[in-house]
Amino acid sequence: MLYSDPTHSATLGADLRALRKSRGLTLAEMAEALGRSVGWLSQVERDLSEPSIADLRQIAKQLAVPLSMLFGQATAPADEAGYVVRKAARRKIGSGAAGLVEELLSPDLTDDFEMVHSTFEPHSEIEAVTTRPTQEVGYLLSGKLILEIGARRFTILPGDSFRIRGEPHRWMNPHDAPAVAIWVIAPPVY
Repeated sequence: MLYSDPTHSATLGADLRALRKSRGLTLAEMAEALGRSVGWLSQVERDLSEPSIADLRQIAKQLAVPLSMLFGQATAPADEAGYVVRKAARRKIGSGAAGLVEELLSPDLTDDFEMVHSTFEPHSEIEAVTTRPTQEVGYLLSGKLILEIGARRFTILPGDSFRIRGEPHRWMNPHDAPAVAIWVIAPPVY
Protein backbone atom coordinates (compact mmCIF):
# COMPACT_ATOMS: atom_id res chain seq x y z
CA MET A 1 0.00 0.00 0.00
CA LEU A 2 1.33 3.44 -0.94
CA TYR A 3 0.74 5.00 2.49
CA SER A 4 2.75 2.34 4.34
CA ASP A 5 5.99 3.45 2.73
CA PRO A 6 6.68 7.06 3.72
CA THR A 7 9.32 7.45 1.03
CA HIS A 8 6.51 7.30 -1.56
CA SER A 9 3.92 9.44 0.22
CA ALA A 10 5.19 12.87 -0.77
CA THR A 11 3.77 12.61 -4.28
CA LEU A 12 1.24 14.58 -6.23
CA GLY A 13 -0.96 11.50 -6.59
CA ALA A 14 -1.00 10.77 -2.86
CA ASP A 15 -1.88 14.39 -2.10
CA LEU A 16 -4.68 14.40 -4.69
CA ARG A 17 -6.12 11.18 -3.26
CA ALA A 18 -6.00 12.57 0.29
CA LEU A 19 -7.67 15.84 -0.75
CA ARG A 20 -10.36 14.02 -2.75
CA LYS A 21 -11.15 11.71 0.15
CA SER A 22 -11.18 14.58 2.67
CA ARG A 23 -13.96 16.15 0.58
CA GLY A 24 -15.94 12.91 0.61
CA LEU A 25 -15.64 12.41 -3.16
CA THR A 26 -15.39 8.99 -4.78
CA LEU A 27 -13.12 8.36 -7.75
CA ALA A 28 -16.22 8.20 -9.97
CA GLU A 29 -17.64 11.51 -8.68
CA MET A 30 -14.32 13.31 -9.11
CA ALA A 31 -13.70 11.82 -12.54
CA GLU A 32 -17.19 12.86 -13.69
CA ALA A 33 -16.69 16.41 -12.39
CA LEU A 34 -13.42 16.58 -14.34
CA GLY A 35 -14.88 15.05 -17.49
CA ARG A 36 -12.30 12.24 -17.28
CA SER A 37 -12.44 8.48 -16.83
CA VAL A 38 -12.15 6.75 -13.46
CA GLY A 39 -9.16 4.84 -14.87
CA TRP A 40 -7.33 8.06 -15.77
CA LEU A 41 -7.92 9.58 -12.33
CA SER A 42 -6.87 6.35 -10.62
CA GLN A 43 -3.63 6.36 -12.61
CA VAL A 44 -2.97 9.99 -11.66
CA GLU A 45 -3.53 9.21 -7.97
CA ARG A 46 -1.15 6.25 -8.22
CA ASP A 47 1.47 8.39 -10.02
CA LEU A 48 1.22 6.23 -13.14
CA SER A 49 0.00 9.13 -15.28
CA GLU A 50 0.96 12.79 -15.19
CA PRO A 51 -1.85 15.35 -15.52
CA SER A 52 -1.43 18.35 -17.80
CA ILE A 53 -1.44 21.91 -16.49
CA ALA A 54 -5.04 22.26 -17.72
CA ASP A 55 -5.95 19.09 -15.81
CA LEU A 56 -4.26 20.43 -12.68
CA ARG A 57 -6.23 23.69 -12.97
CA GLN A 58 -9.49 21.72 -13.12
CA ILE A 59 -8.45 19.48 -10.23
CA ALA A 60 -7.47 22.46 -8.08
CA LYS A 61 -10.79 24.14 -8.81
CA GLN A 62 -12.77 20.99 -8.01
CA LEU A 63 -10.84 20.47 -4.74
CA ALA A 64 -10.99 24.20 -3.87
CA VAL A 65 -7.24 24.52 -3.39
CA PRO A 66 -4.82 27.00 -4.94
CA LEU A 67 -3.10 25.65 -8.05
CA SER A 68 0.25 26.37 -6.38
CA MET A 69 -0.55 23.68 -3.80
CA LEU A 70 -0.27 21.04 -6.53
CA PHE A 71 3.31 22.03 -7.33
CA GLY A 72 6.50 22.07 -5.36
CA GLN A 73 6.76 18.49 -4.14
CA ALA A 74 10.02 19.09 -2.30
CA THR A 75 12.55 16.33 -2.52
CA ALA A 76 14.07 15.07 0.68
CA PRO A 77 16.85 12.60 1.36
CA ALA A 78 15.45 9.06 1.26
CA ASP A 79 15.89 8.56 5.01
CA GLU A 80 13.91 11.77 5.76
CA ALA A 81 11.12 11.58 3.14
CA GLY A 82 7.74 11.30 4.82
CA TYR A 83 9.23 12.11 8.23
CA VAL A 84 11.07 15.44 8.18
CA VAL A 85 10.33 18.75 6.44
CA ARG A 86 13.33 21.07 6.42
CA LYS A 87 12.60 24.80 6.69
CA ALA A 88 13.94 25.49 3.21
CA ALA A 89 11.78 22.69 1.73
CA ARG A 90 8.37 23.85 3.05
CA ARG A 91 5.65 23.99 0.40
CA LYS A 92 4.06 27.42 0.00
CA ILE A 93 0.26 27.55 0.09
CA GLY A 94 -1.62 30.21 -1.86
CA SER A 95 -0.39 33.54 -3.14
CA GLY A 96 -0.09 35.60 0.02
CA ALA A 97 -2.18 38.31 -1.64
CA ALA A 98 -4.44 38.89 1.40
CA GLY A 99 -1.43 39.37 3.68
CA LEU A 100 -1.31 35.75 4.80
CA VAL A 101 1.76 33.68 3.95
CA GLU A 102 1.32 29.97 4.64
CA GLU A 103 3.67 27.01 4.43
CA LEU A 104 2.84 23.34 4.85
CA LEU A 105 4.74 21.84 7.79
CA SER A 106 3.35 18.34 7.27
CA PRO A 107 5.43 16.09 4.98
CA ASP A 108 2.36 15.57 2.76
CA LEU A 109 -1.44 15.51 2.90
CA THR A 110 -1.91 11.79 3.51
CA ASP A 111 -2.61 12.06 7.26
CA ASP A 112 -5.96 12.82 8.90
CA PHE A 113 -4.68 16.37 9.58
CA GLU A 114 -2.25 18.95 8.26
CA MET A 115 0.02 21.37 10.07
CA VAL A 116 0.54 24.86 8.65
CA HIS A 117 2.91 27.74 9.50
CA SER A 118 0.99 31.00 9.01
CA THR A 119 2.42 34.53 8.95
CA PHE A 120 -0.18 37.31 9.08
CA GLU A 121 1.44 40.44 7.68
CA PRO A 122 1.07 43.78 9.53
CA HIS A 123 -2.16 45.68 8.77
CA SER A 124 -3.74 42.74 6.94
CA GLU A 125 -7.07 41.00 7.24
CA ILE A 126 -9.17 38.46 5.45
CA GLU A 127 -12.14 40.21 3.88
CA ALA A 128 -14.60 37.33 3.67
CA VAL A 129 -15.76 35.19 6.55
CA THR A 130 -14.54 31.61 6.08
CA THR A 131 -16.41 28.46 7.05
CA ARG A 132 -14.79 25.08 6.46
CA PRO A 133 -15.93 21.57 7.42
CA THR A 134 -12.89 21.15 9.65
CA GLN A 135 -11.65 21.20 13.19
CA GLU A 136 -8.74 23.60 13.61
CA VAL A 137 -6.44 24.37 16.50
CA GLY A 138 -3.95 27.21 16.41
CA TYR A 139 -1.09 28.44 18.59
CA LEU A 140 0.26 31.99 18.29
CA LEU A 141 4.06 32.11 18.37
CA SER A 142 4.53 35.88 18.03
CA GLY A 143 2.69 39.12 17.35
CA LYS A 144 -1.00 39.76 18.05
CA LEU A 145 -4.00 38.59 16.09
CA ILE A 146 -7.68 39.43 16.26
CA LEU A 147 -9.81 36.39 15.61
CA GLU A 148 -13.57 36.37 15.12
CA ILE A 149 -15.22 32.99 15.60
CA GLY A 150 -18.97 33.12 15.06
CA ALA A 151 -20.22 36.21 16.91
CA ARG A 152 -17.24 36.29 19.30
CA ARG A 153 -14.12 38.43 18.92
CA PHE A 154 -10.82 37.51 20.57
CA THR A 155 -7.40 39.14 20.81
CA ILE A 156 -4.86 36.32 20.58
CA LEU A 157 -1.44 36.93 22.16
CA PRO A 158 1.83 34.94 21.98
CA GLY A 159 1.40 31.64 23.81
CA ASP A 160 -2.40 31.64 23.37
CA SER A 161 -4.13 28.84 21.52
CA PHE A 162 -7.59 28.58 19.99
CA ARG A 163 -10.01 26.12 18.37
CA ILE A 164 -12.46 26.48 15.47
CA ARG A 165 -15.00 23.71 14.85
CA GLY A 166 -16.51 24.32 11.43
CA GLU A 167 -17.64 27.78 12.54
CA PRO A 168 -17.56 30.97 10.48
CA HIS A 169 -14.37 32.84 11.27
CA ARG A 170 -12.09 35.62 10.08
CA TRP A 171 -8.79 37.15 11.19
CA MET A 172 -7.20 40.59 11.34
CA ASN A 173 -3.73 41.87 12.16
CA PRO A 174 -4.13 45.65 12.59
CA HIS A 175 -0.75 45.84 14.33
CA ASP A 176 2.69 46.96 13.13
CA ALA A 177 4.34 43.53 13.53
CA PRO A 178 3.60 40.23 11.81
CA ALA A 179 1.69 37.59 13.75
CA VAL A 180 3.01 34.03 13.38
CA ALA A 181 0.91 30.98 14.20
CA ILE A 182 0.96 27.21 13.85
CA TRP A 183 -2.37 25.66 12.77
CA VAL A 184 -3.43 22.03 12.82
CA ILE A 185 -6.38 21.37 10.51
CA ALA A 186 -8.40 18.17 10.18
CA PRO A 187 -9.14 16.95 7.62
CA PRO A 188 -6.52 18.52 5.33
CA VAL A 189 -7.94 21.34 3.22
CA TYR A 190 -4.90 22.56 1.26
